[in-house]
Amino acid sequence: MPGVETIKSSWADEVELDYGGLPPTTENVENGHKYVTEYKYNKDDKKTKVVRTYKISKQVVPKTVAKRRTWTKFGESKSDKPGPNSHTTMVSEEIIMQFLNSKEDEKANDPLLDPTKNIAKCRICNGEHWSVNCPYKGTAMDTNLMEKKAAAAASAAVDAPKSGKYVPPFLKDSQKGGLGMRGRDDTAAIRISNLSESMTEADLEELVKKIGPQSKMYLARDKNTGLCKGFAYVHFKQRKDAAAAIEILNGHGYDHLILSVEWSKPQNN
Repeated sequence: MPGVETIKSSWADEVELDYGGLPPTTENVENGHKYVTEYKYNKDDKKTKVVRTYKISKQVVPKTVAKRRTWTKFGESKSDKPGPNSHTTMVSEEIIMQFLNSKEDEKANDPLLDPTKNIAKCRICNGEHWSVNCPYKGTAMDTNLMEKKAAAAASAAVDAPKSGKYVPPFLKDSQKGGLGMRGRDDTAAIRISNLSESMTEADLEELVKKIGPQSKMYLARDKNTGLCKGFAYVHFKQRKDAAAAIEILNGHGYDHLILSVEWSKPQNN
């Protein structure tokens, strides 16, 4: 008997026999992936089979985007399923944009607002913290620093100004041995500001007694409440002690506040 030759046809011929043209697009979902199979003619007018694989993932989108996806389709896509149709829609990579206004942009570029950077610097140990929170506060390190500042301020106050430099009028009076305009020597007086409301005369005396002897102290109080108004005057017997007090106490942390100390301005008639 003559041998029977089996001819294996291609899938394109089988599709043409079954459908008489291009079959419809099919979708299959397996293991978190969606497989879309479609048929079309290429440039040479030959039938081709295209299989696209999509990975199914969930993501959070704005409400307006989610609402837009529920809109009813129209035109050639009226009968399409939810999602883009490759025949009528070109799918590209999704681009996410974040808009910043000018204030947010300036805030993001401001180095002073960077939480990773510390703007505080301790005057005692030069650490990145406030002096009032220094672990060495009140120890020998702090005491030695105050003594060095007092010695430097005293030597600066004793040194006579060089010729040719400007000398304030109240310094001229002190160099001549004169008194102030009201018969009182104000050249050794300082003004301490940024004091707390709970400040008392005893606290003020405790603050300055280690620097040098004083002749007078005045703590400004409110007439109605009797609380401290935030500033005080201290008259030292020697000008070098007053200079040392300014050097030591100016910028010093006291009662959770940073003190501001300066020379007391002479009183005019």
